[in-house]
Amino acid sequence: MAKNISEQEVRQTLSKIKHPAIDHTLLELGIIKAINVESGKATIILAFPFPNIPIKDHLINSVREPIEKLGVEVEIKATVMTQEKLQRFLAMEQDAWKGGT
Repeated sequence: MAKNISEQEVRQTLSKIKHPAIDHTLLELGIIKAINVESGKATIILAFPFPNIPIKDHLINSVREPIEKLGVEVEIKATVMTQEKLQRFLAMEQDAWKGGT
């Protein structure tokens, strides 16, 4: 049975997830675009900087797993960042690149 949980609890859990190669969280980078919690199910929209990024599955799993551990059903939807969000992401990436994956 799915656990009742608030959007704030989901957001707090997701706020700790860092990008593997950029020293920022997925929330700070704008990759986690939206969170909706309804009837024990969390729907999370991820906005990627480009379609088909190589670490897409890694990022999806890094979001899905901690929410599932809270006992909540998770649905992940993916989209691509707007041009404005992409420019912000690229600036943050350049400033905080730590390399890796």
